[in-house]
Amino acid sequence: MQFAKVRSGVVKVDAKAGTAVSLDLTRRKEIATLADLLASADPAGIADELATGSPVPLASLEYLAPVDRQEIWAAGVTYKRSKVARQEESKGAAHFYDLVYSAARPELFLKATPERVVGHGAKIRVRADSKWNVPEPELTLVVSPDLRIVGFTVGDDVSSRDIEGENPLYLPQAKVYAGSASVGPFVTLAKDMPPLAEVGIKLVIRRGGKVGFEGTTSVSQMARTPEDLVSWLGRENEFPHGVLLMTGTGIVPPDEFSLTSGDVVDITIDGIGTLTNPVA
Repeated sequence: MQFAKVRSGVVKVDAKAGTAVSLDLTRRKEIATLADLLASADPAGIADELATGSPVPLASLEYLAPVDRQEIWAAGVTYKRSKVARQEESKGAAHFYDLVYSAARPELFLKATPERVVGHGAKIRVRADSKWNVPEPELTLVVSPDLRIVGFTVGDDVSSRDIEGENPLYLPQAKVYAGSASVGPFVTLAKDMPPLAEVGIKLVIRRGGKVGFEGTTSVSQMARTPEDLVSWLGRENEFPHGVLLMTGTGIVPPDEFSLTSGDVVDITIDGIGTLTNPVA
């Protein structure tokens, strides 16, 4: 089962039929948000109970990021391709990126607060003081307050590679700014996802109506498991509203490519759907 957050509220999605049904969250006292629903003991059963009205076409909906009050965190250097790219962009820190790829402790960082995240169809941004910017397509975990992986969505960790490459201490500026993260449009319940080893990820960047870059990878290429990443994220930390965790990227455009205003980024993940964002 899949869910989405839209301008009118929360909907249950039937991707095969291309429709969605609204959920009346006022009918359950303990379910006030999408995050509450996903963290409940029986999200699918409660959603069936709260469904109201007739199905509407998915194309008619205005999607919001499937985030309520959750922070968005991210993991780095979880794919070998990402490790190589980090080493190439920052020669001085190459040794450390090599170490973190094989270390027990992963790289984890705060990517965005809810106010900095955009949803499907909204504009992601590149920094005005950066000349080398890329999207980073990432399987994103939807995690409950008690650190259960309750769902999966599509994430884009937009990054300024030249700022990060100049000095690793500039990572927060390269990663965290308004419009630097996008997630959505759908959340697939964990139990309804295909086996993660079979999940493919595809990135297409269109420029002037033509494909400017295209790449693919598979979750099977991750060096860490989602469960391991969540266990580290939860050490000495609490997430009373839950948390979203981007799991790293395995697709890196060539060094001569940089996002520019007017580009359109499509990220497709098997079992979830396609997240589309124009670039500003």
